[in-house]
Amino acid sequence: MAGLTYKDAGVDTAEGARAVEGIREHVQSTYRPEVIGDIGGFGGLFNAVALKTMEEPILVSGTDGVGTKLKLAQLLDKHDTVGIDLVAMCANDILVTGAEPLFFLDYIAIGKLDGKITERIVAGIAEGCRRAGCALIGGEMAEHPGTMDPNDYDLSGFCVGAVDRPKIIDGSQVAVGDVILGFASSGVHSNGFSLVRRALIENQPNQREALLATPAELEGRTLGEALLEPTRIYTSQVRALLDGGIVPKAMAHITGGGITENLDRVLPETMDAQVKRGIWPVPVVIQTIIDAAELSDDEAYKTFNMGIGFALIVSPDQVEAVRALLDEEVYEVGVVTEGSGIVSYV
Repeated sequence: MAGLTYKDAGVDTAEGARAVEGIREHVQSTYRPEVIGDIGGFGGLFNAVALKTMEEPILVSGTDGVGTKLKLAQLLDKHDTVGIDLVAMCANDILVTGAEPLFFLDYIAIGKLDGKITERIVAGIAEGCRRAGCALIGGEMAEHPGTMDPNDYDLSGFCVGAVDRPKIIDGSQVAVGDVILGFASSGVHSNGFSLVRRALIENQPNQREALLATPAELEGRTLGEALLEPTRIYTSQVRALLDGGIVPKAMAHITGGGITENLDRVLPETMDAQVKRGIWPVPVVIQTIIDAAELSDDEAYKTFNMGIGFALIVSPDQVEAVRALLDEEVYEVGVVTEGSGIVSYV
C-alpha cells in the first residue's frame, strides 16, 4: 500500500477543481442581487435583508431528485436537461405555499467525475434556476468509486423560498363550488419513470436504439426526446397571479402520485375535488406509455400528471381574471364538492 494516493483509490481532486471552473459561468448566470461571494466557499451566502419588509417572514424549503429518468439521460448521453427537472421538482413544490423561490443548492453523486458531463448537468440546473427566478448559490460534486458505476450519477436538489405569513396559501379557505384550474405539463415531467422504463425500454434488445426510434404518433420526435422533455417550472405563472392581485385558495404541484394523490393534499377534510376527464389534451407521450403498459384510467391518473402539471383552486368569479393575467391556455379541470378529502372523476 506504500505510495497509494486518493487518485489511485478512484477520486481525482484535480478533475474536481477543473469541473468547478467549468461550471462557474453557468452558476454566476443565476445570481440575484442578494447573492454574496462566489462558488468555491464552504457555504453559500444570501442577503435576507428584503425579508424585513414582510410582516412575519417564513422560510419555505423543499428537496427532491430526478429519479430514474436519469437512466434514460445516461443511455442517450444527454445530460443538459435533467438539471432543469431537478430545479423544477423542488421549486414547484414550494410555490404551492405562495413562496418566492430564492436560492438553490445541488448535490451530484457520480461514479467517476467527468468535467464535461458535470458541466452539462450544471448548465441545466442553472437554466432551471433562471426559469424559477432563484440563485444557484452552492452545491457538491462527489465521486463514489466502488459504489457507483463510472458512468452513473444521481442528483438531489434543495430550494429555499420565502413568504409572508399572512399571505401563506394553505387551502384553509377552499369552499364548495370553487373551481379547479390547471396549467399544462410539458410531458411526463419527472415521475413514473420506473414504469416508463418497464413498459417501453427494459424488454428491448437495444435500449438506446429504442429511445432513438421515432414512433409515428410522436410526429418526428424520438421517443427519448419526448421522454426527456424537462419539467415545466411554474414560477412565472404563480408570480403573475399574485402580483396581479389574484390569490388562489390552494395550489398543487402534480407530481408523484398524479392528479389523484396530489390534488387531495390541499383539500379540506370535508370536501372532494371532482375532476372532469377529457377537458384537456393528454400528451401523446403519456398516452403512448399508458397503451404500452395497458394501464386503467384510475392507475394512469394516480401515476402520471396526465397533461396537468400544476393546479390551483379559485373562486368562480376569479376564473376569467386568471385567464386574463396569463399568456397561456388555462384548463377548467374540475370543481370542489362536499365529500371527505378525495379526488373523484367524471
